[in-house]
Amino acid sequence: MALTAKMVVDKDFIISKIDDRMYGSFIEHLGRAVYGGIFEPGHPTADANGFRQDVLELIQKLNVPIIRYPGGNFVSGYDWKDGVGPVSERPRRLDLAWRTVEPNLIGMNEFATWARSAGAEVMWAINLGTQGVEDARQVIEYANHPGGSYWSDLRIQHGYEQPHRIKTWCLGNEMDGPWQIGQKTADEYGRAAAEAAKAMRWVDPDIELVACGSSYLGMPTFAQWEATVLEHTYEHVDYLSLHQYYGNAEQDTATFLARSLQMDQFIDSVTAICDYVKAKKRSKKTMKLSFDEWNVWFHTLESDKQIEPWQVAPAQLEDIYTMEDALVVGCMIISLLKHSDRVGMACMAQLVNVIAPIMTETGGAAWAQTIYYPFMHASLYGRGNALIPLVHSPKYDTKEITDVPYLEAIAVHNEEHNEITIFAVNRHLTDSLSLLMDVRSFGEVALIEHLVMEHEDLKAVNTANLQAVSPHAGGNARVEARSVTASLAAASWNVIRLKIHS
Repeated sequence: MALTAKMVVDKDFIISKIDDRMYGSFIEHLGRAVYGGIFEPGHPTADANGFRQDVLELIQKLNVPIIRYPGGNFVSGYDWKDGVGPVSERPRRLDLAWRTVEPNLIGMNEFATWARSAGAEVMWAINLGTQGVEDARQVIEYANHPGGSYWSDLRIQHGYEQPHRIKTWCLGNEMDGPWQIGQKTADEYGRAAAEAAKAMRWVDPDIELVACGSSYLGMPTFAQWEATVLEHTYEHVDYLSLHQYYGNAEQDTATFLARSLQMDQFIDSVTAICDYVKAKKRSKKTMKLSFDEWNVWFHTLESDKQIEPWQVAPAQLEDIYTMEDALVVGCMIISLLKHSDRVGMACMAQLVNVIAPIMTETGGAAWAQTIYYPFMHASLYGRGNALIPLVHSPKYDTKEITDVPYLEAIAVHNEEHNEITIFAVNRHLTDSLSLLMDVRSFGEVALIEHLVMEHEDLKAVNTANLQAVSPHAGGNARVEARSVTASLAAASWNVIRLKIHS
């Protein structure tokens, strides 16, 4: 019997307007993300400052609005002062987070300049591991104050007369993790974050601040950590962070494709904790969420343990992504969009070489991994209002996750362009899925295109020489009497774009 799913898309069933920063990313001083990734002096495409233009072009196609930097675990041992001033005078430091040597060839000024060329704002993470309130006060003065003070004048002396005007700041990173330099209890971190937030806002009242949630859902500190941290920081910060990665080390594809349901539950749980603290404090403010680390990550967990320590920019966390991974990334994006009323920002971790959509060869090519494409599609076409997806789909069970719909989908209405985009994944591994969508509330619509990503081998990957997994415009969606029908191929990512005529 053929699989059939139905979906109602109504223009008035609005979840929220999607913040453009939902499509952010992340670059850490880790592996070849910076050195050999975005920055490689002597590369045939490098500009006068050493930044690879082939990589920049791939990033620009993603239309990434914000990039989190400089970490990550790296930031808890990082002194930002090491990365400013004359490059020849910058120290080489041991990075204890990743057991490498950091040459500090790139720092705040260079990265902020590069980010502008990529069309992105910077989300700066401060060090609340080995540093504290005084360092937080200094770094924001250096970055954002116009001039006439010690740290702002030092920036000007370094050749950057105009302030960087960094708006978004992370108050540390994964501070409950035992792997973190300066690991803290929830009370210790909450107090430190609140005091840093106060000082930073006194320097620049227009910033927005992100407090650290638990490092990931499986942490024994989860939930109590969030509640305690928010007790201290609720009126001082604008966002609470979430981090989550998924993998398929067990080679159980059906379960792997269902992981985004756990992501839904994670977001719902953190939202509930935020609202509990709001009620307890009788606050009028609703806390937003910053899902500032998310991706598939598991391919290199064992091999990376063999890396010789204390190298400069060794190849670390260079997961090579499959068609299967791209489907999970697509489902995770849909999960974020379903929660766009609370998730105001998100950062795919990371951007180049390190668990990334873009890979490079030293001195050679740059190319798009499989996960590049669903992220690009969402960034390009997922702007506007996210609509509540009324989905009726057959389901399946795994040993770990039950009631998994074969159809995972969301619709986005871009009023400015008079377009509707449906993002849809068929989780069935062998059968196509017939989809009927009711779009009558929009009046007359016409098909723009139906993009599809599929491959007979779910383990297929892209390389510098072969884009084996990439989207094509050969989908079979069609419009009939204010409804849309389509056959979604087995294990496929689909983007159905519609033009509204009336």
